[in-house]
Order: sequence, then C-alpha cells, then structure tokens
Amino acid sequence: MTGPASINRRRFLQALSAGGAAAVLAACGDSGDPEATPAAEPIADEAATQPASAWFKDTTPFIAHDDGKSLEARLENMDGLITPERFFFVRNNSVSLDVDVDSWRLSIEGDAVANPRTFTDDDIRALPSRTLVCYLECAGNHRAMFGLVQGRQAKGTQWKTGGVSNGEWVGVPLRDVLTQAGITDDAVSVLLIGLDAESPEQGFRRVLPVAKALHPDTLLAYGLNGEELPRDHGYPLRALVPGWVGSSNVKWLGRIVVSKERLWTRNNTTSYVLIGDDYAPEGQAPGKVATTQVIKSALALPWPALLNAGAHQVHGYAHSPEGPIQRVEWSLDSGATWHEATVREGQVQYSWARFDFEWDARPGEHTVMTRATDAAGNTQPDEIPFNEKGYLFNQPVPHPVRVT
Repeated sequence: MTGPASINRRRFLQALSAGGAAAVLAACGDSGDPEATPAAEPIADEAATQPASAWFKDTTPFIAHDDGKSLEARLENMDGLITPERFFFVRNNSVSLDVDVDSWRLSIEGDAVANPRTFTDDDIRALPSRTLVCYLECAGNHRAMFGLVQGRQAKGTQWKTGGVSNGEWVGVPLRDVLTQAGITDDAVSVLLIGLDAESPEQGFRRVLPVAKALHPDTLLAYGLNGEELPRDHGYPLRALVPGWVGSSNVKWLGRIVVSKERLWTRNNTTSYVLIGDDYAPEGQAPGKVATTQVIKSALALPWPALLNAGAHQVHGYAHSPEGPIQRVEWSLDSGATWHEATVREGQVQYSWARFDFEWDARPGEHTVMTRATDAAGNTQPDEIPFNEKGYLFNQPVPHPVRVT
C-alpha cells in the first residue's frame, strides 16, 4: 500500500487516540514505516508549478495539484453561502479553453431526435432562463481520506475537502433545447460532449439518462454569480446537473447526442465507476457508475489548522443531494461523543448549508470531526466500502488542529 498521505488504519487510530493532529501528521509523513510514504502533494501553494496556459484565473488562492488539472478550493477563504468565483474550485481534463463565442455552436443530434439542429449563443439566450443556487462537487472530493482514514490509497488526484463550491447559476433548461430538436419518446440516453480534447475520445463526454436530462433543474448554464460564465468554468456554455457528480456537469459544451440505446463511454465504464469488492458490475462497467453525490460536511479551516487558545466560532459547510441539511454534529474524541452545531438559515434549492459551533480550544493537538444529517434522514456513515478510484468518500473527516 503506497501513495500520498497513506497510513494503515491501526496507526491512524493510534494517532487519533494519542493526541490528534500532530500524531496524525507525523504518521502520514513517517517514511520509516514500510506501509507509509511521504505525502506527494504538499499543503502549501503549488500554483507556480502550473503552466501559464492551464488556467485563466489567479491560482494563488488554491491548492494547485500536480496533475495540472485541479485547483482545490480552500474552504477557509469562504464565509457566506455563495462561493466567489475567484475561490471557486476547478477540475479540468486538459487545459481551460478560450472559446470564440461568435463561431461557437451547439449541435443536437442522434437517432432519438426528429429535428437535429444547431444553436448559436444568441439562440440559447433567447430561450426562457432559470436561476439556480447549486453546489458543484468533484466525484473525487475527499479522496485523500481513503488513505488517511482507511489506510488504503485510492487512485487519482488526492483532493482533501476543497473539491466543492456553491454558486448561483443562470441558464436554460436542457429539456427546452431537446424539445426544440424534437426528442422522441423512445429516447434513453443523452450524451453531453465538451470541446476539450480527451484521448482516446475527442471531447470530454458524460451520459445522462433521459429522465435526468429532462428534469427542469438540469440546465445549460451561461452565467455564474451574476456574471458571464468564466472561461475556466466552461464559457460559453456548460451543463449543470444538480446533485450529480461534477463530471456530469460537462464544460465547453459543443455537441449533444440523444440515443434510443443506453450509451457507454470511457466516463461510465473505466472512469467514474466505483470498483471494488462491494460494488457489483453495472452494464459495461466493472462496478457501480458514480452518478448521484452523497451527504458530506467539512470544516472551513486550513489543513492542518493552527489556532490560538481560547474561544473560537468554527464554521464549515455541509451538503446533500437528497435535501436540506437538518443537523450537523461535531466531535473531539473520534466520534465517541457528539455535540450539536448550529445550521444557519439560507439553504435554497440545491445550496450547501453553513454551520458553526463555539469551541473553547485548549492548547494541544486535536482532531475535530463533523457529521451531517439531511431532511430525508441520511447521515454520514461511520465507514464506507473502499473503491479503487476513490469516489464519493463521505465518512466524517478527522481534521487536525493544533492549538497554541
């Protein structure tokens, strides 16, 4: 078992019981243990290592992962419900594109549309628009916790807690565009294809079942937080699929193919699939295809955090695809006892929730955990089965905090 921030479960639990943050961090970086390796992705900013052509936004507020495709948000930079664009995380599959909107076109085609057609930007904006507040989250957010908490390193970018942000989106329902193209009653799959190159397929692509594509809240978005959709986030048009994993929200859309058959691509067979002993094969995939997100919570603190002794109001964010967050609890003893946090008002539509609690922090090393419960009764589980690519981790996250 190797990989960044990987320790075995026995050592992790020992570290927690022995004093929290310092012990956990030492265990993660102690190369004297043959089962552990030093973290390959340091917590410090790595923006200077990114090629200038990869991003348009200032990368310094982020943790820039060494894959050159991932800007992890720092939740400690956020205070309100809406994430400012300058802090909004980015996950690409190549580099961000600078698309000429005047020559850009969106084509709707396939054997399940009666009137294939092409839309311009003006055509899209002439349709009735909708505004949605919705969080967006990478399927691999919290992936590093498989190594940190379970002691089993998952493949892929080692996101901690910042592969998520919350925005106000403006766009048109996808179903309105499909209706104009004459979607037929026997349609089964809707394939979204971006303009970014991806080998062996050209254009990042993700399949939606027709029911999700026709949901009134599945949008083709062209605005974020009252402004034009930024280039790093898919300008001039991207999909917004509330409650589904980030890869479903295809950026720089160029084509939509509607099919009478269930479609399979790389991104629902070998990628974005939960592969492991506890996940049965699904169709052409060797495991369960990752679609709907899961309930999660995280503290808006640096990793690891350093606080002065005394009273603090600690806040964080929780979200669920199944409904509003109803309850958040926090623990200082690895979940043996839990205390109630305050869930703040303001949740609308598919927004995340802001929570906070008062902590009289005493000097020493601590590990703070949170867990959320939504209005449908879903609660973060004590443990989830491992999957090879580290998707949908949602156990309570043990956050290391040093108090001086």
